[in-house]
Parts: sequence; structure tokens; C-alpha cells
Amino acid sequence: MPTERLTDGTERALLENTLDRNREALVETLRGLSEADARRRLVASLSTPISVVKHAAAAERIWFQRFWAGLEESECDGYSKRDVGTFTVTDDETVADVIAEYERASQRSREIAARFELDDTKEFPGEGTVSMRWTLLAMIQEFARHAGHGDILREQIDQPLS
Repeated sequence: MPTERLTDGTERALLENTLDRNREALVETLRGLSEADARRRLVASLSTPISVVKHAAAAERIWFQRFWAGLEESECDGYSKRDVGTFTVTDDETVADVIAEYERASQRSREIAARFELDDTKEFPGEGTVSMRWTLLAMIQEFARHAGHGDILREQIDQPLS
């Protein structure tokens, strides 16, 4: 069931709602595709419908599990390095597997984020002082951008140019 759109409420509620709606929009770009179509390379980058969602799961882990929860890579529930490996989907992973992985990572992110106030900060090498507010905004931006990528890839698959 889609998350209801909030247009009024606390800052936290609005941020979390917008992030969840962007998460759902990204998943919808992959849902219903065949395994072959989900892996189609339609652009020069590593972006395929399935790899974009796989990348988003890694982004969830990097920011919430590694950065905010302070977990080591081995303690995370999947790939969590900041490199192009975030787009890697193995041959035995299905669309359903990757969607489930992303939804698990998103749920864990929600649980971790709930432990912090919006104004809580941590030092992040290369980024500086980062607040939970900034992290939520960055994830909104990240997933909105990737949902747009997914929309374009999906359009190319569903309605190829003649």
C-alpha cells in the first residue's frame, strides 16, 4: 500500500514521509519487469533498473548502518562500500530479491534514524559535520534522482522508440 502523502505536520514527519514516498517511487520503477528487462543496459553508465535499486540499498547502509549506527562493513546486511560495487547485481539475484533487500535496508534505516534527533550531528570524513536532518534530505534527493533515472529506463523498456 502506498504511503499517504503528508502536506502538513512536523518537520520530521514531512521529511520521513517524503523519503518513504521516494523510496516507493524508486521500487515502482523496477516492479513488474522481467528479469531480462530489469538487467537491460540502455545507457552508458552501470544504471539498469535493477542496479539502481541495488545501489539505493547500499546507500541506505552506507549512511544509516555504517555512518549513523557506526557498524563495520561486516555487520551490515549487505554491500556498504562507497564505490561502483553498489551497482553490482549477481546473476542469481532476482527482481524480487533486490526489492526485498532494498525494503529491508530501508526499514533498518528508519529504525536507526529514529534513535537520533534532526539536529544530532556526527563528523564524516570528506563531508564534514553532518546532521540527521541533512542525511534525510540527502536521501530524499538521492532517491528522487534515482527514481527519475528509473522512470526513464522504464520508459525506454515499456515504450521503445521505433
